[in-house]
Amino acid sequence: MDRRVKLVDLNEQICCKLCNGYLIDATTITECLHTFCKSCLVKFLEENNTCPVCHLVIHQSHPLNYVGFDRTMQDIVYKLVPNLHPSEKRKEKLFYESFGKKEPEEKEAEETKEDCILKEEDTDCHRSDEQVKICLECTTEQLRPLRKKFLRISAQATINHIRKFVAKKLKLECFQQVEILCNEELLGKDHTLKFVCVTRWRTKQYPLMLEYRPSITL
Repeated sequence: MDRRVKLVDLNEQICCKLCNGYLIDATTITECLHTFCKSCLVKFLEENNTCPVCHLVIHQSHPLNYVGFDRTMQDIVYKLVPNLHPSEKRKEKLFYESFGKKEPEEKEAEETKEDCILKEEDTDCHRSDEQVKICLECTTEQLRPLRKKFLRISAQATINHIRKFVAKKLKLECFQQVEILCNEELLGKDHTLKFVCVTRWRTKQYPLMLEYRPSITL
């Protein structure tokens, strides 16, 4: 027999412990698996290096490298809470308009095969996702520059996807031979491009500038 569950009974699992609102851009700490709104967690970690709930030390100096977008949790929240997703999209649109800018997905650009990092079996190639323009620059003479360094790809692509893309184009043996940086800071492998935009690029003009270099750990 079907058992109905009230939304209020699930609020503890789908609400951010920092703002007490429903999770938006759900971001999970990899060390303890506690989840918060991305903007709430980023703001908190600007002054702290511990989990807001259990106070576990995430990392002494770079805690933002050990958090990542939780797509599964965010999908659950949007499915459970009526009209939350459309409401957030409207707020995001108003936010960009207040700065006189268009939303990233509204910016038109020609699609190429190199634009699609997260290619799946269907033909969508995540074109329905929010899109981000990036520029991949080589910072060393040990690797050659890409023939096409400007890309337009899903904001949900991770740094590991970028590493695999660069390694494939440069015909390297494995993607672990490449590191990706932004503002001369090494980026975590599980960071999404949207997370990088919010935490490292903020109000700067696009494209998002990323650099690649040989991994110093190999």
